[in-house]
Amino acid sequence: MKRVVITGAGTINALGSSVPATLEAMREGRCGISELEFRDVDRLAITIGGQVKGFEPERVFNRQQLALYDRFTQFTLIAAREAVAQSGLTFHDALSERSGVVLGTSGGGLTTQDENYRAVYEEGKNRVHPFVVPKLMNNAAASHVSMEFNLRGPSFTVATACASSNHAMGQAFHMIRSGMCDAMITGGSESMLCFGGVKAWEGLRVMTKDACRPFSANRNGMVQGEGAGVFVFEEYTHAKARGAEILAEVRGFAMTSDAADIVMPSKQGAARAIAGAMRDGGIDRAEVGYINAHGTGTAANDKTECAAVADVFGPHADALMMSSTKSMHGHLIGGTGAVELLACIMALRDGVIAPTIGYQEPDPECALDVVPNEAREASVDVVLSNAFAFGGLNAVLALSRV
Repeated sequence: MKRVVITGAGTINALGSSVPATLEAMREGRCGISELEFRDVDRLAITIGGQVKGFEPERVFNRQQLALYDRFTQFTLIAAREAVAQSGLTFHDALSERSGVVLGTSGGGLTTQDENYRAVYEEGKNRVHPFVVPKLMNNAAASHVSMEFNLRGPSFTVATACASSNHAMGQAFHMIRSGMCDAMITGGSESMLCFGGVKAWEGLRVMTKDACRPFSANRNGMVQGEGAGVFVFEEYTHAKARGAEILAEVRGFAMTSDAADIVMPSKQGAARAIAGAMRDGGIDRAEVGYINAHGTGTAANDKTECAAVADVFGPHADALMMSSTKSMHGHLIGGTGAVELLACIMALRDGVIAPTIGYQEPDPECALDVVPNEAREASVDVVLSNAFAFGGLNAVLALSRV
């Protein structure tokens, strides 16, 4: 069993267009949720989101690339470039063949799909751009990353709703740990903030119109976000041999299925995933200092997640810190676990615990230390990152300092 470490990280999201900018915003407890800006937003009941503002793709990509890259692919490539640059890796010869990419997304090229549905059904056009299919397909981002960085090993996309990124990173972890690969580009992205994307979520009646307040007694729903988080996972001895800076070690991973309900979360399913990740990494529950919660801000998710954590950790739950950064950047759906992994790395490397902002009233059913409103300095050695998806699909990663 090989050891797996993280040697590069990249992101673009509502808090910042790089990892340093995002971590600074998390430390400050800054809110990236604001009024949405896109066509027909006035027809929506929900008009807020964690939107990436001020992004000008034409400054980053040429016309030929823009014809092929949906917004979710653009976000992925920006984050991947930052991650690979930090890692210092170049992929050629044998390393190219033993490296790949596994990314998570739920909607894929939803912006492209939305625009072309409008063109055909609303505007009555009979032709669409010849690259619509390769632009909107879920694997587009993974394929473009593999081509840009010459990754000729296993490459594919995972689509498991809100757990997509964690599932993708878990697969990358397994591939390196098993000896199949030496390095993997992994993480996830999402760009659902278009008219159709928000309208669909409105139908579920789980969205808030004002603010995301995870674990607060007066929470009233989730807020969508967009962006990407991408990482370089690398085999430990390979990274050490080339003198790479190691950000954290991936210790364990577990995934479970509730097999119960398509939208309602299960305490038992979540608890089995949390306990499984620790067991997989040989981690005692007393070692865990911080959990980045799924923490959507809905009534059902937050109390169920807190109950699952309390069941797994028992008396040690009182010593845990658990926060939801979705309160700052929104819920990136398929990309959410990847951006949230940055908060886990910050906790391990910098000793800073990202806060749950918007917290106003204690909830007896969420009676854990949720690091309300202000970041906290604390030394932690082991952290967990939770992701629980519609369909009852749960994926939990365990990380530690090296």
